[in-house]
Amino acid sequence: QVQLVESGGGLVQAGGSLRLSCAASGRTFSSYATAWFRQYPGKEREFAAAIRWRGGNTYYADSVKGRFTISRDNAENTVYLQMNSLKPEDTAVYYCAAATVSSWPQYEYWGQGTQVTVSS
Repeated sequence: QVQLVESGGGLVQAGGSLRLSCAASGRTFSSYATAWFRQYPGKEREFAAAIRWRGGNTYYADSVKGRFTISRDNAENTVYLQMNSLKPEDTAVYYCAAATVSSWPQYEYWGQGTQVTVSS
């Protein structure tokens, strides 16, 4: 069993910053990529950022490019999402997801989500 646990969400004013963490535990697995998605009320989840475990290539949605940075700590099996210059439209539940080598491009494991609220 693999668990992904997100933390770091909260309430912040527009223009502020938050750092989300996604810690993986449980059964070891060959991770191909880890991503952050976000979901607005009544909407489908949308991609925000991803990082490949080999090579460290990063990918961002246009809406967060230049403001969010995804990174990883291999030793801690943790992925971070540094969010700067936050806007009210960044308010959403943020989910961490992991794709294995065999499941790619599907994300096989998901966290429970963490709420990010940006006030204007």
